[in-house]
Amino acid sequence: MNRLSSNVMLEDMKSMVSDAAVTDDDIQETLAQNIFPDDLSTSVEQTDQTEICSVFTPLHYEPNYAYPLLIWLHGAGENETCLRQVMPKISMRNYAAVAPRGTLPLGQERLPQLSDAFTWPLGDIHTADAMDRVCMAIERAEQRFHVDKNRIFLAGSGTGGTMALQIGMTIPERFSGILSVGGPLPREDTILAHLNKSRRLPLLLTVDRDNHQYPDAMVCEDLRLLHIAGMTVTLRQYPAGDALRDSMLSDIDQWIMEVIASEQKAPIVRV
Repeated sequence: MNRLSSNVMLEDMKSMVSDAAVTDDDIQETLAQNIFPDDLSTSVEQTDQTEICSVFTPLHYEPNYAYPLLIWLHGAGENETCLRQVMPKISMRNYAAVAPRGTLPLGQERLPQLSDAFTWPLGDIHTADAMDRVCMAIERAEQRFHVDKNRIFLAGSGTGGTMALQIGMTIPERFSGILSVGGPLPREDTILAHLNKSRRLPLLLTVDRDNHQYPDAMVCEDLRLLHIAGMTVTLRQYPAGDALRDSMLSDIDQWIMEVIASEQKAPIVRV
């Protein structure tokens, strides 16, 4: 895994991208079919439409241990229940986790199969709504679990990954790291305004080759912008295939553990 620090030359960025051997089948089909293991401890909680979220309880939960918290933003066409497939691929034990629902429903009367499909569009209104949902999800998790408030990570897939970057770089003081699986850096003007204050925030970008939504040229441009801002970025590139692979998700656990162990930044106290 290559960590791109501020002393990496721009022309070397592409060559620094690492290849990740993929040995497991991707889980996209499972996500689409909504196949859930019966013994997985998750629940969907709701007080109103803006506060729907799925909550994941780590295996053998210990209330006296302060768990890192992972917030997962699903991809386009999915919803918060995909947390039940995602977390077993990341870790069953290491994290408490919560997944809010996307801000924009995709379903229409003539497309009933999309009635439970949502996404995370950018724009002032949707971004503010998404930020509220993420903060609500954090509060929900803190009410339910013993959460280490200095170890909160925001992650997402596709449009959820892009929104995770948008939110994380807008309020970086709330998070210990941001992870995007196949989601490019937002092109919003506001994100550029926050680059300096989010410099201390570690980022993980994972992409698969031949991803038409996130081509190599865009990846290199994102790395250039983040390099100029002096941010610490880890980039993992995988063989071509569907967006969400087992190895991508298992690498998330490895990266978070490295961030926690690295002591590369002062503890973050949530205010």
